Order: sequence, then structure tokens, then C-alpha cells
Amino acid sequence: MTENILDQITNLYNLPIVALRGKTLFPHTLLNFDVGRPKSIVAISKAFSKDKLVFLAPQIDALIDNPTPKDIFEYGVVAKIKQIIKGSGESLKVSVEALKRGKIQEITAHKEYFSGVIEECPYIESGDKDFDTVSLRVCKKAFTDYAFSDARLSPEIINTVLKINGVNEFMDNALSVVTLKEELTQKMLSISKTEDRVTEFLEIFSKELQYLKIEKKISAKVRANIDSNQKEFYLREQIKAIHEELGDNEDDGETLTKKIIDKKLPKEIEEKALKEVERLDKINPSSPDYSIILNYLDWLLSLPFNECTIDTENLLDAKAVLDKDHFGLEKVKQRIVEYLAVLKLTKQIKGPILCFVGPPGVGKTSIATSVARALNRKFVRMSLGGVKDEAEIRGHRKTYVGAMPGRIINGLKNAGSSNPVFLLDEIDKLSSDIHGDPASALLEVLDPEQNVSFRDRYMEVPFDLSKVMFITTANSLDTIPYPLLDRMEVIEINGYTNEEKLQIAKKYLVPKQIKNNGLKKSNLSIKDDALKAIIDNYTLESGVRNLEREISSVIRKVATMYAENPETEKQIITSKNITDFLGVKKYVKEDLNRKNEIGVATGLAWTSVGGTTLNIEVSVMHGKGEILLTGKLGDVMKESARAAISYIHSNAERYNIDEEMFSKRDIHIHVPEGATPKDGPSAGITMATAILSALTKKPIRSDVAMTGEITLRGNVLTIGGLKEKSLAAFRQGIKNIIIPKGNQKDLEEIPKEIAKEINFITVSSVQEVFNTAIIFK
Repeated sequence: MTENILDQITNLYNLPIVALRGKTLFPHTLLNFDVGRPKSIVAISKAFSKDKLVFLAPQIDALIDNPTPKDIFEYGVVAKIKQIIKGSGESLKVSVEALKRGKIQEITAHKEYFSGVIEECPYIESGDKDFDTVSLRVCKKAFTDYAFSDARLSPEIINTVLKINGVNEFMDNALSVVTLKEELTQKMLSISKTEDRVTEFLEIFSKELQYLKIEKKISAKVRANIDSNQKEFYLREQIKAIHEELGDNEDDGETLTKKIIDKKLPKEIEEKALKEVERLDKINPSSPDYSIILNYLDWLLSLPFNECTIDTENLLDAKAVLDKDHFGLEKVKQRIVEYLAVLKLTKQIKGPILCFVGPPGVGKTSIATSVARALNRKFVRMSLGGVKDEAEIRGHRKTYVGAMPGRIINGLKNAGSSNPVFLLDEIDKLSSDIHGDPASALLEVLDPEQNVSFRDRYMEVPFDLSKVMFITTANSLDTIPYPLLDRMEVIEINGYTNEEKLQIAKKYLVPKQIKNNGLKKSNLSIKDDALKAIIDNYTLESGVRNLEREISSVIRKVATMYAENPETEKQIITSKNITDFLGVKKYVKEDLNRKNEIGVATGLAWTSVGGTTLNIEVSVMHGKGEILLTGKLGDVMKESARAAISYIHSNAERYNIDEEMFSKRDIHIHVPEGATPKDGPSAGITMATAILSALTKKPIRSDVAMTGEITLRGNVLTIGGLKEKSLAAFRQGIKNIIIPKGNQKDLEEIPKEIAKEINFITVSSVQEVFNTAIIFK
């Protein structure tokens, strides 16, 4: 009968398909299993009503309740349904006989069940009788060694399997009676060649035998420790009884229940906590779960669900705090005052998400501290630099060893308030790896529509983050994912002018360092000219971090004098004696371009640490028309150089340039400081100017710097970072800056003291740039 059935299914198609959970069925084996899922019940019914043939294949993930075609392994068996018995409810008990190995070629997902075209895939026999004989003997030996070590296999089952004489049939039946991981059995089913199956079979049973030996060894140790564990449990119970008699047991269910009720937690959280207490009462104190639940309840009780600080309502007081701590930064101060004004009028406002963007040292982190003081709120700081693991934000499941909440929940616990100022520092330095994407996890934290019910994986209960005032800092917006950036209000904190640095040094840095180094104001005085000398000759930055270091260096040397001789006279620091304290000047305004030169143009660039000047040099030499680019230029900058050359080449006649120059001369473009990577389109007009100067042998004005993107038609496009670039030009003593006409609106942001000193020349075409920067006469 079986042979007739096998002949019928040589070319199978449109068989109903049933996905098995956690079980791989092999040919020539029998299986009884329960069917409960609606799709599987329909598939079995369809098969039984037709020819009783069904294709059985395991699920890739046994935990999936409603598998799709992608969730089913392609290899399985064609089986004949022997018997169907109705179980409880709609479930069925099914007995099947596996006939042949098959592979899904095409699967169709009907509304009620799966069906598919199945290709018969018989095993590829070796054709060598001697090989089959030896293989069968070796396989039986491996199975026997394992089977008699596994107490779960009865002697009857072992003997039944050992009576089989076909190599593939024996391996299939042996695999069907032992308990193995799904990936191992599925791998064996997917292998076609007998030689490969024998090798894999022997490797599997060899490893499983070793695992059994290790398990037995561990079990013996466990049994040996049972007596000591019972003794420990008895002693623990005695200690517990003693604590109850003394009335100092803090961890009993009644005490914890009282704490939870007194805490007046939100209803959902209180119910969760009380359920955990019920579980705790049923668990042996020596069980690992006991300490896990106890730790979890401790976290629940320590979180400030209802604790809030009262915000400052006096706008003038808040503004006074901000003015006292920081010089300038008017946009930031105005935004905080606006927040307080709205809060005062509405009495309720969701915490804003502010993002302070600017170069290092401009006070992004310290202004966040001042905001907390101005609002009379607690302050929490979390550095995101180098954070790769999503669990840092969301926490771990509490079932994991060493699990704990994420740093958001941990910060709120430390603050003891549900409405602190929470600083997420260096948000542009986030990265991701196999442990997840922290930037994506932050979306829930920073989205006002979602953070009302933020769920930490460890806590498993919602926490309202809408009252928290989140402040993030970044050096650049380029590396922040757009969905995350879209949830933040960006406030740019640009670099300081020399005058602003002078005021910051006088009002904040000098008094702070005098105090930090154990001196008094009567011990030394740093004059304004000395501070200006430090700013001009010892620092070259947008912020004031290095300025503070240099001031600290001066004051430390004075402190050393007083430590060695308390009778030292008051030290007066001026520009004349500043070198005695700081040594030779570190920076001198570059004088390389003070004279008009051919092929050398000064550009302006923006970096994550502020603006800087960029000298671009061009040389023309005999060659084959090649373009040489050096100075570690990025792809965008290289494209700008080629666009500039193409524009000049296409307009060669206009500038009286011989066409042969482009075929018999090499053009070498170099940007000094070759170790520093450079990229961006804003050097386009600078390169074009330097190239045209080198080709026409006309000098470029040394008092002109420029920035702008060039097109092939000679148009000049707008750029970003104008304020930082202007500051860089100002520091170098440049008086004329060529900028795109589209950036004229940005001139309002330029500090007045810089705008007075610098002549901004707006241009819309590169020809205007050439007319201004190149001396053609």
C-alpha cells in the first residue's frame, strides 16, 4: 500500500502545508501531534478530504503564533494522514506517516490555510555498498553510545531503531527519537548526499554525548549540595523568624505593601507593585527570583513618580541667574524666559527639547546647568559620546543576569524629581552596533507625543517624561539622524569675538581660577592688555576653553610663588610680562599672504570646532593636462576643484588663456595642513580664483578672503556658518570678505564689532569675484 502511495506522489503539487512547532519530521517515521491553529486545522481537513496527503515543515521560530510563508523552512516531508481524532474545543489529534523528503518550490497563502508546489527530493545514495555497510556500523555505534547514556530513551525504542539496516532510514529514525535542537535536525533534513549526512550525523552525536557527560557531572554536584542547601534554608528561616520577633524585618510582604500604598503611585504602577509583592510572598528567600523581585520593588519605590520641584515664577530672578553665570548668549536666555512666561500663564506646559549646537568651549553644557538653577529645578547630565548599546537608554529585561534600568530612569532616580533639567550631552557622538541603535531609542524619550508613557524595559511600567526639560548639545548637526533632529528645537551658540572673550575672562574665568588655585584678588591682577595678548597669541578657538587653561596656567605660576614665599608682592600681569608666565607666543597672525601673490587665495571654512581660514595654492607646470589635488581633500572639495577648472576652461577665450594650456600643462591644487581632512563645497570660488590667477599670471589681493560654492555656469551659491567664518577672518586681520549674495540676510547675525571692521562684498557670479580679488592691471 505504501509503495502505491509513493508512486502517486512523484510529482507533487498544490499540497496543503502545515507548519510544525519545534519538531522536524523525517521520512519513514511516524508522528502523533496536536493541531490547534485554525490554518493548520483547515489544511489537515483539506488533505484528509482529498487524498490524505499533506506537507509538513517546521517553523523557523517556534514562538511565532501566526507564521507567514517566510517563517516556514523550505525542507520538510510529504506525509499521509493515518487518523484524526477530535480533541477539546476545535483542536485535532493527528497521526501521520512520513513518506518522502520534499522541498517547497512555491507557496500560496490562502485566506484559511497554506498550500504549495512541492518537489520530491530523495536522498542521493553513495552507490558504494562497502561505504554503506561501514557507515551504518559507525552510525549505529555512535547512536548506541549516546542512547545508553540518555535515560530518556527506553531499551525498546533503542532496539527498534537498531534493527533498521538502511543508512538514511536508520539516521532518520535515530534523529526522530532523540531530543535535539531544531537547527540540527533541520540541517540534517536539508542535506541531500548520504556521505555528507553520515559526517554530520557522527558529529552531532559525538557532541551530544559529551554534553550528556557534562550534565551528569553537574547533576552529581547538585545532588551533593542538596543537603547543604536545605541546611542554609533552615538557617534563613530561623533568621527571618528572629527578625520578625525583633520587629526589624523590612522585606516582608506587609511592610512592602504599606510602603507601596503610602507612596501613592499611579494606579497601574501600584497594581503592578502589589502583584510583585504577592509573588514575593510565595517564593523561597533562597531563590534567585526573590532578590530579583526585591530589587525591582526597591527601584519602583525609589522613582519620583509624583515628586516635582516648584519652578521659579519670577522672570527677572531667572534672567538674573542666567546673566550672572554667562556673558552674551541672548537667544538662549530669551528662550528660557519665554518658557517661564508661558508656564506662568498656563500653569502647565510640556517640557521643550532644546538642542544647543556650537563649537567646543562656547558654554553649551554650562548654560544647561544655569538653566536648571534659573528654573529652580534639579539637574541631571548624561553623556552620550560613544554610547552604542540601546539598553543604555531603555534598560535590560529584569530576567537577565545583572539587569538594571537605563540611564534615563537612573538619572531621574538620582534627581529625586520628575521634572528636572535633563542634559543629553554630545548627542551627535551617538553610534550603533549589534546591540541596537540608541538614536532610535531616544525618539521615544524626546518625542512629546510619546514620552508621556515612556517604558523602560526593566521597569515595565510607564513613566511620564513630559515634565522633564530635555536639553541636548552637539558640535554639528550633520551626524544627528533627521527623525531625532526633527523633535528638537535647535539653538545655535556660535563662537565669541575677541571682545566677548575679554569680557568673559574678566567677569568669569579669572575670578574662578583665582578661587580654584587658592589665591585672593589681592595676590594678583591680570590687566586687560594681558588678557588680549592671551586671546590673540596663545589661543585660536571659537570658545573659551583654551583661554581658561592659559589663564589657569598663569595663576598657577603665581600660586607657586606664594607657596614658596608667602611674602611675595602682588603680581601685576600685563602684555609686556605675559611671556614670562606663558612662554613664547603660540600663534602669530599669519603674514604669508600679506603681499599680493599669484595662485594663492584665502578661503574661509567651517569645521565642528568653529571657523578657520584656508590658503589654497595653485601651480601650473609642463605636463599632459592632468589635475593634481593634494591636502587630504574630501570628495565634495575635489568636485568643486573640477567644477572651477571646467568653468575657466569653457571661458578660456574670455580670459585670454591659450587652449593648449589645458592639454600641455598640469594644474596642481594644494591646500596646506595635509594631515587635516577637508571637505565641503564653500571653497569653490576660492579655488576658481587661485586657478585663474595661476593661469593668467595675475596676482590676488592679500587682504581679501572668500567663501562660496561655484557652479559650471559661474553662479555663486549660498553657504553656511557665515558667522564662524567671519570670526576666523577677523582673527587673522582680514578686512574684506567676499560672500554669496544669498547670504546677505545672515549679516544681521554678525557681531557689531566685527561688522564695523570687515567689508562684506556680496556677489552672485564668479566674474564678480574675479573682478574684486584678482588684480588684472
